[in-house]
Amino acid sequence: MLPGCYDGRCVFITGGGTGLGLAMALEFARAGASIAIASRKAEHRAAGLAALEAAGCRAATAVALDVRDADAVRRAFDAVEAALGPVDVLVNNAAGNFPVRAEAVSPRGWQAVIDIVLTGSFLCAREFARRRIAAGAEGAVLNILATYIDRGAPGHAHSAAAKAGVANLTRTLAVEWAPDGIRVNAIAPGLFPHADHAPAMRERRPEGYDAEWNRIPALRVGRVRELGWAATYLCSPYAAYVTGHVFTIDGGDRLNRSIRRPVFVPVREQLPDPDQPARPQDAAIPGDVIRS
Repeated sequence: MLPGCYDGRCVFITGGGTGLGLAMALEFARAGASIAIASRKAEHRAAGLAALEAAGCRAATAVALDVRDADAVRRAFDAVEAALGPVDVLVNNAAGNFPVRAEAVSPRGWQAVIDIVLTGSFLCAREFARRRIAAGAEGAVLNILATYIDRGAPGHAHSAAAKAGVANLTRTLAVEWAPDGIRVNAIAPGLFPHADHAPAMRERRPEGYDAEWNRIPALRVGRVRELGWAATYLCSPYAAYVTGHVFTIDGGDRLNRSIRRPVFVPVREQLPDPDQPARPQDAAIPGDVIRS
């Protein structure tokens, strides 16, 4: 993205203090945007602001936000507007996920993921659109999905269902808001290692995320800056005629099919019941990979 492309524009990123959210925030900042990051955790907000300052961000603010609360969403937008002016771009990045077998997930765990990912994305997008429409101003929404939205995702039924819902929401809102000049797109990222992966996800890859390079057709994992480049493009004037698009960026991983498929491993062996003793074959599972 050309430097200065986002001069005078405010980008609001939920979950923007760490991980992929922060990676995108940094690229928007390098293109000239003022940045608002939202997170429930004070330490994440502080870390995000420190990273943005170190990168030379011209203006940044951080707000506490639980995206599941419509009133909190409204107050967060009010706070960002008071600090940086109207929001021009919204990135719905906040998410919740943890590996669990479908029959073992609790109603509370299921609802938490659905509420953060699906309901939270809708509440933030709705608040953004209401303000842009009232002001007669154009805008861009970018939703962050996952590559398993259109295939099975054993161990992630809650997240897959929520992300698939956001994919449909992306297309539906794109049609509804196109006459108002509000574009709605999404990115489905493949494997992008970063320092903030949840412990439960890291435990499934004891050798580290970077060790997955030889499972991907591009023969490497993604670099978080590349995800930021995709985000800045889709929300920029260069993509002014792009809306309702889901951009998968995964090095060809979703297309990967071998002549001979790897051994199938039931999810109960990948995620054994902690109350049951491990069987010998559970110690080393061929092709044991859970894509995040």
